[in-house]
Amino acid sequence: MLHVRPSNARGYANHGWLESFHSFSFASYYDPEHMGYSVLRVINDDKIAPTTGFGMHGHQDMEIITYMLAGELRHTDSMGHSEVIRAGDVQRMTAGTGVRHSEMNASGEATAHLLQIWITPDTLGLPPSYEDKTIPLADKQNRWALIASPGAQAGSLKVHQDVSLYATVLTADKALPVHVMAGRSAYLHIARGEVEIDGQRLQAGDALMVDVSNELSMRAVHESEVLWFDLPPEAE
Repeated sequence: MLHVRPSNARGYANHGWLESFHSFSFASYYDPEHMGYSVLRVINDDKIAPTTGFGMHGHQDMEIITYMLAGELRHTDSMGHSEVIRAGDVQRMTAGTGVRHSEMNASGEATAHLLQIWITPDTLGLPPSYEDKTIPLADKQNRWALIASPGAQAGSLKVHQDVSLYATVLTADKALPVHVMAGRSAYLHIARGEVEIDGQRLQAGDALMVDVSNELSMRAVHESEVLWFDLPPEAE
């Protein structure tokens, strides 16, 4: 079964310094029909004003992936890391037994635009850990690049769950297949641009959920960036 979640159906918050769209229930946005999908718990589409951000706060027992779309973000955490990640970078933090961190826009001029993704781990009480890497445009242009996986395959980030995260940047009119294997679910998030998937137009912020074996055809209407989560089956 294919289900489209349009961008304008997401939760929304504007705090002045932060504009955020919530794909699933988060903070003051609550929708019992959208508490997550498979092991995906959060996809927040955040725009953070210059020199502002999230001060030190804590997390526990969650895999947190930050996918940068524009600008730069300074990450500081209780494990001793202090890194600036930029457009094209991706970061993974395992909160495990507990970690505190801050995320601040490192620019005094440009807005930082990112996707923050939370995945429930397959094991609780893991030691906290951190990693980040740059994904060159050439690695994901008109092809799927593996961003995160349980075995850190092909140099991807290691995620403690049976999830493989892929990303692509499609130039206009380029196409890529999406193979959803038997016994798996897929979640496609359109980060920017506009694509057509099996005859359906999806724009930035839209998502497509697939819970049956399928081979989808995806074509970019304009230059587009898309994330594909290969997930354990969605619960009935």
